[in-house]
Amino acid sequence: MRRFGVVFVWIVVIVIFGIARPTEFLTTANFTTLFASQAPLGILALALLIPLTAGDYDLSVASVLTLSCMVLAVLNVNHGWPVLSAALVAIAIGGIIGLINGVICVGAGIEPFIVTLGTGTFVAGIALWISNSTEVSGVSSSLVNAVVVRRVFGLSLEFYYLILSALILWYFFEFTPPGRRSLMVGKGREVARLSGLRVKRIRMLSFVAAGVLAAVAGVVYVGTSGSADPSAGNSFLLPAFAAVFLGSTVLYPGRFNPWGTLVAVYFLTTGIEGLAMLGVSSFVQQLFYGGALVIAVLLSSFTVKSRKYRPRSETA
Repeated sequence: MRRFGVVFVWIVVIVIFGIARPTEFLTTANFTTLFASQAPLGILALALLIPLTAGDYDLSVASVLTLSCMVLAVLNVNHGWPVLSAALVAIAIGGIIGLINGVICVGAGIEPFIVTLGTGTFVAGIALWISNSTEVSGVSSSLVNAVVVRRVFGLSLEFYYLILSALILWYFFEFTPPGRRSLMVGKGREVARLSGLRVKRIRMLSFVAAGVLAAVAGVVYVGTSGSADPSAGNSFLLPAFAAVFLGSTVLYPGRFNPWGTLVAVYFLTTGIEGLAMLGVSSFVQQLFYGGALVIAVLLSSFTVKSRKYRPRSETA
């Protein structure tokens, strides 16, 4: 029950909204749209999961998504770059921002919460600057086709990009030595250091990986909408944090994990979608995500403490 509690609640939410709006909510079109359209948020949440696993916060990921969107759109639309080249440049910039975060946080020993808040604000300003604070539309249709138009089993390819991202992270953390080392660093840096692990390098690489994956989320976002908005990332950071912390109570209680994060993303968006169909005011979305984040952090903290103080007879 502890491992699958959120899954059960998600099913209950689906049943409730299905009863309330059966002709709107319980439709194939609604669920295919719901599953596919959340790929940018899901990938961003997975990006956030990487430094959190190593014990660090990264508040800049949403701004990296925004800058990635704008760089791709400006290069492709305004300067005529091929969309693939523009996307690679955008992803590389995300990695550079992650490296800057890592150097300042790890190299200089400054609190990541403060550093990434500052870099995130700075990066958001760059996005506004290069776009002249206006939306850039008309991105190459080849990107839109590769993200939204082409479908497999009725679902847009962006859904499979999300699943692939989760699968790669799951394999990395579960079956590779670097992934297991990241988990050890997140559980206790001093113990990991005394065990011979290069804690600083692991933490720094986690920031770089987060920047790269956040930029990938930006590329998918542009492919979803066909345009880039200089404020695109503003609405993603809070849901991403809520999903990651709520996901840490699913499947592997007390540990940030990709599959739990995906379950949490779809649980949260199902609630928002259902409330919208019931005609609830838009401000409820902020209440829902904010409340979900607080509850998720409490549940995650409770789960960690319960695992820590569980009697040996129960864990045997």
